[in-house]
Formats: sequence, structure tokens, C-alpha cells
Amino acid sequence: MKAFIKALEHALPAGILDNDELARVFPEWPAHKIRAKTGINARHIATEGECASDLAFAAATKLFDTTGVTRESIDFIVLCTQSPDYLLPTTACLLQNRLGLREHCGAFDMNLGCSGYIYGLGLAKGLIETAQVRNILFLTADTYSKYIHPNDRSVRTLFGDAATATLISSRESASDLIGPFVYGTDGSGAGNLIVPAGGTRNPKRSSPEVTFDGNGNCRTENNLYMDGPEIFNFTLKVVPPLIARLLHSAQLDRRQVDMWVFHQANEFMLEHLRNKLGIPVDRFAIALSECGNTVSSTIPIALRELDACGRLQPGQCVALVGFGVGYSWGATIVRWGR
Repeated sequence: MKAFIKALEHALPAGILDNDELARVFPEWPAHKIRAKTGINARHIATEGECASDLAFAAATKLFDTTGVTRESIDFIVLCTQSPDYLLPTTACLLQNRLGLREHCGAFDMNLGCSGYIYGLGLAKGLIETAQVRNILFLTADTYSKYIHPNDRSVRTLFGDAATATLISSRESASDLIGPFVYGTDGSGAGNLIVPAGGTRNPKRSSPEVTFDGNGNCRTENNLYMDGPEIFNFTLKVVPPLIARLLHSAQLDRRQVDMWVFHQANEFMLEHLRNKLGIPVDRFAIALSECGNTVSSTIPIALRELDACGRLQPGQCVALVGFGVGYSWGATIVRWGR
């Protein structure tokens, strides 16, 4: 029995932050300049009381409603999020109850960002192919907007909120339908994409000091900080050898990959990587213009878009590549088709 992606849905909050609104906050960056630098027209933003679990619940409910998958068939729920409802209990446990899943169901959270979808698929494959479970509900959900200072242009123009729901199931197959996997970690880069305060190492401050960087961006220790140039350099350093390792492990030639789906960080970075790696435009996904960088949800949202518009066909070889906060990175091969 091999693990495969059986169904996929996503959910976006109703609130929208478009480039015209951002241009009013940052008049030195008109809407067309934001679009040119990021490839993003709009981002969906959660309301004050709307949490990642609410978005995950919406995505999972849509999956159940549109695919005919029953709640009783779910053996395990995995939630990838860096914006949990509480420090404890585990948000996946709350979702098990809220979704009405049976009590004979495992549940846990994993705290990963841009590489999280790859890691979650790897965990799901392991659980299924060791015969521990048959059907896994893998959720990704993040509300980074709650960490962003409203006057920090460096991150407010990029990130949006979203959730996805992927049903990973088992079926007979002579070959792998997900995998192989290659991973990487470099914790020395942790400080380049971080929310400094809020954990036990550095508790959240009630009256934090406001600081400004050399570009006029404003933030406190309670807010998301990203060193864009360092993240860009890290990406250029790790992604090409990551691709080489993946192809070697899968015993594939680059031309045998029908579609490449990278973490949707921003269009400038994606196009730079595509050109550097020599990937044709028609085999490369860019799917962030109307939702922005949604962290752990970017890859499954891109897959959903590609499938909906007919750019993915059953049996095609799809390479998934995640990289970012941690530093953490990973890649895998998926044989598409449900």
C-alpha cells in the first residue's frame, strides 16, 4: 500500500488587503511598484478574532463537502502551523473535536513554515506505509498577519493568511506515489526570519519598544522580522543542490519532471530560481498574485490552482520544493492523480 494525495482544498479569509490600500500606507511604493517587486496584487487577511484553526476548519469542511470523504474515515489529523490557537493544548486536538472526527483518531501539530508541506507529506507517507493508518487529514494554516507591524512594508506587502486541507490515503501501487524525500536544516539562520518575543525564551512584551530600520520599516519584538537579502541569499544557496539531491534520489532527469511547484515566496525570487535552474515557464508554477505568501499553504494552493485549470494531469511527475523559516528546506516527488 502506497500513500497518495486523494483530495485537496483550501480556504482564504474574507478580508482583502490590496496594493492600492498598501500604497496609501506607504506612498513611496505605489501599487504598480508593489506588484512589480512581489508579483502580488492582493492578500487575504484574517479578522481580529479569526484564528488559523478557523481557516483550517473551513478548508477541511470544504474538503468533506466537495469530495464526499467521510469524517469517520479519518484516522489521523496533522496540522502544520506557526500561529496556533494556544501554547497548549495542541490545536489539532481542538480541530478533531470541532470537525466531529472520531476519538480513535491521532492528532498533533507541527511547527514549520515554508517547508512544512513537504515535511507533512513525509510524515503522512511514513504513517500510511507502515500500516499505522489509512487516511490522514493534513492541514496547513497560518495567520502571519497577526505578527506583522502595520508600518513594516518589508513583510506587510508579502504575507497573506490561508489554510489548506489535503487528504492523504493508501492504495495499491507497484511504485511510490509520494517520494522520495530530501531535507535540510540550518538553525544558524533562525534570526533572519523570526518573531523574537512570545515564547518562553523571550516572553511577549506588554509595552515593547518600537524600532525603525534603515529603510524606515517599523516593528517591535512582538512582530515578525525578516532580513530579506539574507533570505534571498540562503535560497539561492540551498535550492539548486536540493534539486540535484532530489533528482539523484528519484533517479530522474530534470526533463522528466512535468511540473515544478516551489514555495511561493515572491515572484522575483521564483523567477530568479527558475532562470538559474533552466526550468521552462510552462513547467513552473507561480500562484501567489491574489493571495500572497501564505507560508505552509503556498504549495498546496498552487497545486489546487494548477489542477483546477487543467495544468496537472493524472500520472504526471510533480516536484515540490519548500524552503524558508528555520532555516528549513525539503523537496519531494508526487505522482499526480486521484
